[in-house]
Amino acid sequence: MKRSILLDTHPMYSLEILKSETDVTSINDIIEHFKVKIEENPEAKFITVFDHYKHTKELNGEILESILDAKNLLFCFGHTIKNIEILAFRPKSIAICETKESFILEFLETPRPEVNAWMQSWIKALKR
Repeated sequence: MKRSILLDTHPMYSLEILKSETDVTSINDIIEHFKVKIEENPEAKFITVFDHYKHTKELNGEILESILDAKNLLFCFGHTIKNIEILAFRPKSIAICETKESFILEFLETPRPEVNAWMQSWIKALKR
């Protein structure tokens, strides 16, 4: 996965998976994959799926022409609340974008390295 800095301040991870490199055929397939991974992790809790594409369409907003679909999977790894500030890192979101040729998956870096590793492994598991 590629680690970069978004807007000069936000560390994030991203991976583009060509459709020819995966067995999934839609964002919904990817979401089901993540739901299984969340269920398997005793710290994780599924929250919801936000249909970002539909929301933007309903607002008559601008959508990059190459985007066919875009959703965010929302979930949480929080097992403690040791300070108020940690709440700003929760819940987690994995952004999933579909183009004609690929799926692009992204998430913002968390303060817990093991959580970043778990999410990276879930995403990388989508590649053949």
